[in-house]
Amino acid sequence: MPRFFVPPSAVADGRAFITGEDARHIARSLRMAAGETVTVCDGAGREYECRLDVIRDETVACTVVSERLSASEPPYRATVFQALVKGDRFETAVQKSVEYGAYGIVPFECSRCIVRASRDRSSRDARYSRIALEAAKQCGRGIVPEVRGAVSFSRMLDEAADADLAVFCYENEKKTLLPAALPDRIPERVSIVIGPEGGFSPEEAEEASRKGLVPVGLGERILRTESAAPFVLAVLSAKYELSPDRMTTI
Repeated sequence: MPRFFVPPSAVADGRAFITGEDARHIARSLRMAAGETVTVCDGAGREYECRLDVIRDETVACTVVSERLSASEPPYRATVFQALVKGDRFETAVQKSVEYGAYGIVPFECSRCIVRASRDRSSRDARYSRIALEAAKQCGRGIVPEVRGAVSFSRMLDEAADADLAVFCYENEKKTLLPAALPDRIPERVSIVIGPEGGFSPEEAEEASRKGLVPVGLGERILRTESAAPFVLAVLSAKYELSPDRMTTI
């Protein structure tokens, strides 16, 4: 069933309204007709099965048939702090992080970044947000994860440390592997810090530890930077969503 995101104010009194590009997509590309059904998400974790009533290029009016909390959202909020990397790699990191359950993505700059933050990143940031939206639609998310503007390394550490679990993925960490850092109790907020193509410097790893982040290794294989966040998110999902004891309570 086609899935569309609208602001919460677009759903009220048993009615939902889809506007803009999504309305044109319904009318022109999908060529849907009155009486067909779509899924409308309010971006806050609630979704609605809706019957199309009036279809126009500017606005599609629907009747809400049923509503429910989205079942596709993880029981934790994981923010991916991804070091700036070349455009296509960062796009892949955004797309796959959304598919694997990230709540938000925050780019940051560090010493070994090949790409540097620029003052005018509006068009690039808009593209990343669009990629997140399309990925959320494709994989059935109940929210559209926010892709924020780039921040400094120091600010990233401060933000990442303000979580119940903050893991700093570091290729030179051999003592603590990721699974050992995951508590049995589901953390409410998780920070995942991923470095650039050249990894983190030892000084950056030391600073992260001083600020309370947990350095973790991801195993013997060296992952590409765009693969690391999805890998960590998959491990989180296996631990907190897909384990047999937790599946019985869902």
